[in-house]
Amino acid sequence: MQILSDYLKQTGVDANLQSLIATLADCSVEISQLVRGGALAGVLGATESENVQGETQKKLDVIANDLIKDKLAAQPLVKALASEEEDHVVACHADGHYLVSFDPLDGSSNIDINSLVGTIFSVLPAQAGIDGEQAFMQAGRNQVLACYMLYGPATVMALTTGNGTQMFSLDPTDNQFKLVDGAVQVPADTSEFAINMSNQRFWQAPMQQYIADLLVGKEGPRGKNFNMRWIAAMVGDVHRVLSRGGLFTYPTDTKDPNKPFKLRLMYEANPMALLVEQAGGIASTGYETILDIQPNHIHQRVAVILGSRHEVAECLAYHSR
Repeated sequence: MQILSDYLKQTGVDANLQSLIATLADCSVEISQLVRGGALAGVLGATESENVQGETQKKLDVIANDLIKDKLAAQPLVKALASEEEDHVVACHADGHYLVSFDPLDGSSNIDINSLVGTIFSVLPAQAGIDGEQAFMQAGRNQVLACYMLYGPATVMALTTGNGTQMFSLDPTDNQFKLVDGAVQVPADTSEFAINMSNQRFWQAPMQQYIADLLVGKEGPRGKNFNMRWIAAMVGDVHRVLSRGGLFTYPTDTKDPNKPFKLRLMYEANPMALLVEQAGGIASTGYETILDIQPNHIHQRVAVILGSRHEVAECLAYHSR
């Protein structure tokens, strides 16, 4: 099997980007080992603090965040970083080439029940003369790299540098990521969807009607039965979409009027949208393409509907009506 570094060289990925990807891979190897250690490594449970999102932090959240920050700060190619767990952008190297946004441990509510968690990275080009948070205010189309690492029965990496989406698996015998799929393709059609049904009463009318039509199955207007899956970690649900198709959504809701959206644009929506689009899928808010959104804040949230292109198009048709 081809190892990650050899694949990147063979496919002509820029040498600087190769170096950054190697740093991200190193981060994930260490986090994977911590996840597998679980209670034995003393990384389970909650801290007494909250992150910038107002959420109680898990121990492993903080450990993963600090680990990634340290490794990226030591990487000369990184000009600045933005973490879901940090209030502000962290400056690194003034002459760095890249801006890195990351969710150190997506799905952290799953940690203590030994379920799926992951790490998500988004990389933007640094622009001369623009520093701080303003430097990150670029549409997702500008991403030069998006990837996630899923810590499950196997640790896997989904990666795109804008030339399709590739899947790698971590070989525990030598801690090398090895290519398992060089051209991931999301099936255009699906009969599977992922949504948090407990929020149904708070959704907008188009999503209410769309899901209602899926639930009545072959007796309804769609004429076929659908299965629902929900992992409660975006990395897990998107990985399923990339692996076998499906639709994943965290739509607009009225549960908290001050927070109509759940997922973060910079750390979750943009990198996942690029991975899905590069694999032939669609990623939208319901009203606009995610990768075309001009951000206004590093912790901005958006609605997300992504996955198999024909099914996402069906869902968007409900919104357009």
